[in-house]
Amino acid sequence: MPAPVLAAVHSTPLPPAVQQPAGSRSSWAFLIDIAVFLFVFAAIFGIYAIGRTWLGPVHPQARISQNPRDLPLYALYSLVRISVAYALSLVFALGYGYLAASSRRAEMILIPLLDILQSIPVLSFLPGVMLAMVALFPHRQLGVELGCVLLIFTGQVWNIAFSFYSSLKTVPNDLREAATIYRFSRWQCFAELDLPFSTIGLVWNSMMSVAGGWFFLMACEMFVLGKRDFRLPGLGSFLQTAASAGNTRAILWGVAAMIAVIVLLDQVIWRPIIVWADKFKFEQVESSAGTQATVLHLIGRASFLIRLYRLLFLPFFNWLTLMFTLGARRAAETFSAPKQHKLRRALGYLFAAAIFVGVGFAVFHAARELSRLHREDYVELLESAALTFLRVNTALILGALWTVPAGVAIGFSPRLARLAQPLVQIAASIPATALFPIILLFLLRLRGGLEFAAMLLMLLGTQWYILFNVIAGAIAIPTDLKEAARIFRFSSWDRWRFLILPGIFPYLVTGMVTASGGAWNASIVAEYFHFQGRIVSTPGLGSAISSASDSGRFDMLLASTLIMASVVVLINRLLWRRLYRLASSRFKLET
Repeated sequence: MPAPVLAAVHSTPLPPAVQQPAGSRSSWAFLIDIAVFLFVFAAIFGIYAIGRTWLGPVHPQARISQNPRDLPLYALYSLVRISVAYALSLVFALGYGYLAASSRRAEMILIPLLDILQSIPVLSFLPGVMLAMVALFPHRQLGVELGCVLLIFTGQVWNIAFSFYSSLKTVPNDLREAATIYRFSRWQCFAELDLPFSTIGLVWNSMMSVAGGWFFLMACEMFVLGKRDFRLPGLGSFLQTAASAGNTRAILWGVAAMIAVIVLLDQVIWRPIIVWADKFKFEQVESSAGTQATVLHLIGRASFLIRLYRLLFLPFFNWLTLMFTLGARRAAETFSAPKQHKLRRALGYLFAAAIFVGVGFAVFHAARELSRLHREDYVELLESAALTFLRVNTALILGALWTVPAGVAIGFSPRLARLAQPLVQIAASIPATALFPIILLFLLRLRGGLEFAAMLLMLLGTQWYILFNVIAGAIAIPTDLKEAARIFRFSSWDRWRFLILPGIFPYLVTGMVTASGGAWNASIVAEYFHFQGRIVSTPGLGSAISSASDSGRFDMLLASTLIMASVVVLINRLLWRRLYRLASSRFKLET
């Protein structure tokens, strides 16, 4: 190197970071070390507390405290239940959605079944699930805890399954053809095509599922069936106890604790995952600047979940890809197609026979249970179903009127998304049932106030399904299509007609389907509520289900649940299923 160049190099002052002696650390690094230590200590204590509680002897009757000092431990209990339920929901939704989308025969059975399961309220699952789990673990608290987790699972899983199924049905044909040309195995297609294409929808529906878990937490942690008490300590039971006692101070403390947990989850988990998911957007040009994380800038651009994924799960997925690819090649070389076809057909017949026997057994016992009801009971239930049908569809229309434009605005503007996303997450996660007592204090004084309160609670519980799916759909619209609309100077009407509505249509259908099912589910809380030591109710199918659950009338509970499931399935078959077919054929992104 010439001497002048060397002199120039030595005369250039080094940046402050380089001039620091080796091994020196900033004050931020010291604070981060303390935070990491405290986090690890809290995690160890939490695992110990959860293990001691779950594996300990069953408690005959849990005493729910209203002391704010118990809120951190209650928040930990509820967060663990929701997290376990979400992990189960994600695994189930991926398997269920993939099977329904990859097989026409399976789709004919699984999608109507998913409609039915989505329409069954949480309280209808409660008796069977709780009694079954307690019977499996009669001397351990684990049975009641697993029952609560499975009930939260039933409030989380359906919209994730619908989202994944809808995404798989709208994968562009050219991507499918490319996977066929490169001879991808089924695992490779799933891991390298299906999962990446559906990531944005899965992320936003996962946020909605966790929010739904918080919504139904009060019903799942505070359940009494006749003389059996299945109450569990947690934020949901804290809020329900405070609401039943009319303790406004305790309600505010509980809501504040829940907001604190939700904000922490948003900053540490959801915000970085949204940033990471943006790279799976299907487009042919580079997108503009996306959402940035906030708190995690202190510890790096990637969250600890992404780092954990890269450290543990990514090598495992790569190993699975290699093993499944080699297994597929060996199977193709060893076994012939007729043998595989015969084995698959035999397994299908065996599975169908098992389902037929199980369905016959269930139908026999259900018919015997329903025979106890009279004609007047069924007439009353049908009238109640009509009232709830009107409330559900009114809430659905009112929710769509504001969530569609708001979701498009958030999805199109990264700056607005940075501000609105945490607020939306907080608003969607706060159980409307926790605020319901405060709402009732004002509305019960008005004429028809209870009817309006029930409608408002349904709206608060269902509008977020539409909003989160519309945001995901707006984010997923390719940048090149947005730029084409800008270049050709589309008017506002043309942008909505030719770009926005076709782009978000598959997501909007998914949001409306899950919102409809969520509204029917929310009716069990909106139409029947324990308030200040008394029961406040309005006629409807949800009120009939809650009343039957309270009184232990399994015949009325079964009949009302079957009517609700029948109405929801009928609506899905006549309306939503046709819109799904339209979304997968006409509004699919193709190149």
